[in-house]
Amino acid sequence: MNIWAVPITPAYPEGEVYSLVYVSEGKRIIGYDNEHHGTGKSNHHKHLRNKIMPYPYKDMWAVISDFMDDVEKLRKGEL
Repeated sequence: MNIWAVPITPAYPEGEVYSLVYVSEGKRIIGYDNEHHGTGKSNHHKHLRNKIMPYPYKDMWAVISDFMDDVEKLRKGEL
């Protein structure tokens, strides 16, 4: 988990950059991040295996909780 405080911009209106990743055998299985990929606009999303989907950002504590919930679901075979 990496979380940085950054200046507030259109790309990072919450003033946070984050990347939370669960890797197994060298492959990303679960990932949450807000990388804007050069668009300059906020882009909260999550990766589940090979799928990328929008993530409804609330706050950083919710991101951490949701990420840990997904890791636990994976460990239980629910993802």
